[in-house]
Order: sequence, then C-alpha cells, then structure tokens
Amino acid sequence: MTIRPRTVLAMTETTAQRLFDEPARSGLARLTRLDTVPGGFESASARSALAEAEILVTAWGSPQLDATLLAAAPRLRALFHAGGTVRRLVTDASWDRGIVVVSAAAANAVPVAEFTLAAVLYAGKRIPLYARKLHASRGGSWASRSGDPAVSNYRRVVGLVGLSRIGRRVADLLRPFDLDVLAADPYATPELAMSLGVTLTDLDDLVRRSDVVSLHAPSLPSTRHLIDARRLSVMRDGATLINTARGALVDTDALTKELVAGRLHAVLDVTDPEPLPADSPLYDLPNVQLTPHLAGSTGTELFRMGGLVVAEIARYLDGAPLRHQVRRADMDHVA
Repeated sequence: MTIRPRTVLAMTETTAQRLFDEPARSGLARLTRLDTVPGGFESASARSALAEAEILVTAWGSPQLDATLLAAAPRLRALFHAGGTVRRLVTDASWDRGIVVVSAAAANAVPVAEFTLAAVLYAGKRIPLYARKLHASRGGSWASRSGDPAVSNYRRVVGLVGLSRIGRRVADLLRPFDLDVLAADPYATPELAMSLGVTLTDLDDLVRRSDVVSLHAPSLPSTRHLIDARRLSVMRDGATLINTARGALVDTDALTKELVAGRLHAVLDVTDPEPLPADSPLYDLPNVQLTPHLAGSTGTELFRMGGLVVAEIARYLDGAPLRHQVRRADMDHVA
C-alpha cells in the first residue's frame, strides 16, 4: 500500500505504553498513520481522528462500537483488540457493518494456562494448605503431611471444563506429567481430544472422577453456575476446584459451604462477586488460595498481546488470512 491507513489507538498513552513495546510501536508507525485518543471521542480532535480512521485498536476501557460511534467513523473497517474478550466492545451494529474483528485472546491464553499448570501441580502437593499450616504453627506442622496420601501428582486425574484456547494450551502443558486428563466441552471433537491426549467425557462424569477440576468455559447465560451445589456435592473428597475463567461459572454460596466444611479445596483467581466481601470466610480458610485476578497478562506479558495486534494488522494490510479473527457466529461460545 502506498498510503498508510489512519489508525486510532483508543486508549490512554499509559495503556499504550504497557501494551506496545518499542518494536511494536515502530511497527505500528511503519504500517499506519497513528493517533492515540484517550478516553472517549468527545473532543473535536478525537472526533476528527475517528472520522478518518480505517483501523481502531482497543484495550480495556475502550468505547463500545455502537451505532453512534460507527456513524462517526464512516471509514472504519477493522477493530484490533489488544485484550481478551471482545464481547463488551462489539455490537450488532458493528457486525452488520461488516467490521473485521481481531482479538489478542490467544496471547492472553498463554499466562493463564501457565498459571493453571502451576495451580494444578501446587494443588497436587497441597502447597496452599501446608504453607498456611506451617505459617500458623511456626514449624509445629512440619511433619504433619507425613503419610498423607493426598500429597501427590502421580496418577492423579485432572478435569478440564472447556477446551477453549486456554483449555487446549493447559492440556498441552500437562503432557509431560504422569496425570490422566479428562475434558468436557460440547464443541470438542474426538479428533481434537486425541490430538491433545485427553479423554472426552460429560461434565457430570468429569467432576465425579477428577482430583482437580479446572474451569476454562466462557461466561454465558447458559454457563452461569455451571458448577452448582449438585456438581460440587459429587466431587471427590479432597478434590480441588481451580477457577481462572469467570466467577459466575461457580455458585459461590454452594462452594463456600463445601470449603468451610473442609471437604474440598479451591484455587480461585476469579470470584462472584469480585472481589469477595470483606467478611467472606474464604479469606481465612487454609484449603483456599485466593489471587486477585492475575492469571491473565500482566507486566511484560502485555507486550505479547500488543505484538499479536501489530502482526495481525500487517496481515490485514497485506490481504493475508488473519490468524485471530473473531466472527459473529463465534460469539455464541467464546468468552
């Protein structure tokens, strides 16, 4: 192309610096004519940039592509989201307009899967529980795990709820370990399961058989409280629930009852509500590890997402197939 398309970064300069390192910023400047528009598009200069924009690059906090914004952007052809889900951003109006939508969810899947792998292995060795006990006893429980058959990562069963980008990556990361991996996903094919080395089953069977249940399903009306009181009740005594997906997948009240009783363990990076109220008993339970929604991209991991966006813009401008395009039909089952 002889004329570089006008591209608007719909984010603050601070956010742009967190997402795009120097090579990525240089790539954007080489490929496009670049403007950064913080916040919304209320100012005259922001509206002028939007009116000329062919490409919009968004992140968390960027404005929604509703009919009003699209009317002010007659030349807009593509949205590149330097984040995970685009569910909040895209609307029927943007799909009807034929806007190309790309998400960096695949890049964000990497640290989430790595976090999950660590959580699975930590759960097997009961590290959250025994770390709490050792801290509380100042050494008195040093030998208390001796002979505990639950402390093991050998021949344990891990159940993955959802073979999304993250679920698939977790399955791949679990390959080197002596674990049996089950998966429940209504969209997964036997061929996919075979390629990942997992055994497909239904969700009820998975929660009954697994020592660790890890959630990787999208948050949809149909998946709200997917892990409810009934499914929690049939989990194995001493099993661990890991949630790095969305808090709404779990009935928090039902899970709290099981955890307070000490029958189950949990590693929760997301909760419902988020954060939990200050009086939640989960903060103090030795069988619960709470983390503040940090499994996804943080720090330099954000550069991976920005780099993906720049690479996809280059493909878009070259007319090459996009690797991370999101289509309207995908919205029925993606996060």
